Amino acid sequence: MKIALIGYGKMGKTIERIALERGHEIVSIIDVDNANDFESEAFKSADVAIEFTIPQVALGNYRRTFAAGVPLVSGTTGWTEELPAIKKEIEAGNNTLFWSSNFSIGVGIFMAINKQLATIMNQFPNYNVEMTEVHHTQKLDAPSGTGITLAEGILEKLDRKDCWVKETESKSNEMAIKSIREGQVPGIHTIRYESEVDSITITHDAKSREGFALGAVVAAEFTANKKGFLGMEDLLKF
Repeated sequence: MKIALIGYGKMGKTIERIALERGHEIVSIIDVDNANDFESEAFKSADVAIEFTIPQVALGNYRRTFAAGVPLVSGTTGWTEELPAIKKEIEAGNNTLFWSSNFSIGVGIFMAINKQLATIMNQFPNYNVEMTEVHHTQKLDAPSGTGITLAEGILEKLDRKDCWVKETESKSNEMAIKSIREGQVPGIHTIRYESEVDSITITHDAKSREGFALGAVVAAEFTANKKGFLGMEDLLKF
């Protein structure tokens, strides 16, 4: 499979190595100094593009990839207030975007467990719920995209909570997400249900970037011949 990379930082380089190890070919690499390569024949020849950049440029990258007719996999977060508009553009243009706030297969499983636990805990209103997410100091968004996705999964299933807030809840209908930035932590997400008599905690602790990069390449393999807006639920079928 021919893959184009958009963004060539630490994640892009790890994705490149894993893609090559899995027998794929990297036909184009676009970074800050060669943005015009979206219009190159090399980029247009790709079966799929993988994008990990920053929120300020992500939407422009998506639209230029759509214009080139290349299916896209992206893990950039911090832009999702524009998601409804992007979904409309994808449908209108018959384009392809596989987007996830986290490509780790383990996180995908964790998200499924999170929703199932919230469904059970909906029956027990004496438990409050909050989340703590820890990332490296270079992580720009807080809460993380993964943290927000996990929170949305809880809000979908838990009737007594209808919004998330940063750090500290002030109303019973709010769910707090506490963000910590330290060292080189790849990502730790902990969800805690607390009552007067006990607590229930689930945690996903990423050991390296490898899991995220491998998941992105697996998503690219899944996405290459598909249309529409896709996510980890489509890939993992949960």
